[in-house]
Amino acid sequence: MGTLIYSMITSLDGYVADRDGNFGWAVPDEEVLETINRDTAGVSTFLYGRTMYETMRVWETDPAIAGQSPRSADFARLWTRADKVVYSTTLPEVDTTRTRLERRFDPDEVRELKARAEGDLTVDGPTLAAHALRHRLVDEVRMLLCPVTVGGGRPMFPDSPLDLRLRDLRRFGNGMVQLYYDVGTGTH
Repeated sequence: MGTLIYSMITSLDGYVADRDGNFGWAVPDEEVLETINRDTAGVSTFLYGRTMYETMRVWETDPAIAGQSPRSADFARLWTRADKVVYSTTLPEVDTTRTRLERRFDPDEVRELKARAEGDLTVDGPTLAAHALRHRLVDEVRMLLCPVTVGGGRPMFPDSPLDLRLRDLRRFGNGMVQLYYDVGTGTH
């Protein structure tokens, strides 16, 4: 059985993008990317909404992205080898390998994916993650905190309480901190 992980890079004030949709402040350096790769190595399936899929697909479709560094190339390989499920009512098609398009988020299907998984699954992007969190499908939250505040924008978490228990943390030389939380069964 796989663990469903909600993983995002976020500002200290809890936003994954600023009011203009920008997230250039969230670019990981090589030390952080090494940890992301280590965490991603155990992922067999990525769950995406349209926006996150369109952001991430460059790891397969744009060789210049993977060519930025050896760790970028490693991430591109990890991303390409994993299955991807994209939930969108508006995306006409997907154009990356091992990717399928679903028109609606079905919690029972995600439970079945978790039960059959040979590795971990991630749900990436706050909109899709909100659905998974509401249905109590998420087992773990990983927050990569950037040493910046943006004052507003797209929040990482939905407007509903979560019971999170800190399991681990990592500090990086660039000021970023990664927090690993287990998701409890109750709420605060």
